[in-house]
Amino acid sequence: MPMTSTMSGMIQNGAEGVYSLTVQIVNLCFVQISEEPGDWVLVDAGMPKSADKIIQAAEDIFGEGARPKAIILTHGHFDHVGAIIDLIEHWQVPVFAHPLELPYLTGQKDYPKPDASVEGGLVAKISPAFPHEGIDLGTNVQALNEDGTVQHMSGWKWLHTPGHTPGHVSLFRESDRVLIAGDAFVTVKQESLYSVMTQEQEISGPPRYLTPDWESGRTSVQKLEALQPSYAITGHGIPMAAGTLRENLRKLVDEFDDIAIPDYGKFVDGEK
Repeated sequence: MPMTSTMSGMIQNGAEGVYSLTVQIVNLCFVQISEEPGDWVLVDAGMPKSADKIIQAAEDIFGEGARPKAIILTHGHFDHVGAIIDLIEHWQVPVFAHPLELPYLTGQKDYPKPDASVEGGLVAKISPAFPHEGIDLGTNVQALNEDGTVQHMSGWKWLHTPGHTPGHVSLFRESDRVLIAGDAFVTVKQESLYSVMTQEQEISGPPRYLTPDWESGRTSVQKLEALQPSYAITGHGIPMAAGTLRENLRKLVDEFDDIAIPDYGKFVDGEK
């Protein structure tokens, strides 16, 4: 995909042990769990053909030959699993996702086709060119723990935050209220090509062209706002922190219909 942003290739470290990497238009995270050099996980797997960049970033952060304990997926859209097969082959590590997301990660289901008719901008218009098919990770992918804990991520919990996809999850570290939100909400107007390229920061709901369930999306944003996070890394856009984050999340909850839900589009009209 030729589309990219001004942040592509940048590693940011805004919370203890949590590093985000932007790959073209999407963010993924490296999370260190303890002081042991090899005790870290990868959250999401970036764009197609980005494995080499992800591996290099991991080695820049954790040292030569760095290998995670696992890969955790917020969901299975193409820009969050693009390099997953190459990374599994390179690192030989397990993958974990919500049970409701597993059919899209084991070749049983495809996601709905993106909606080019949705209100928003040029990215939305070209979205039908984005892959929507599921992938087949076979036995490499397993379900997250039922009790809300996250395999290999002591101190973190997962929260079911559907709407964008049925099994979308966000990750939260209660000790310092750090949130990895995935696409439950984002900090850029993802439908607009200009905003995506410049990374102009703006609170927004999940990407409109690939969000089929807006009522679940609303509930998910309410759930995350109630956590009062101190720092949030979203799947798209620049991380947001402190009072700016809390103020904007509250605004998103209060004005969800106006900010997040498009005025028109097939998902709004009840089509799938």
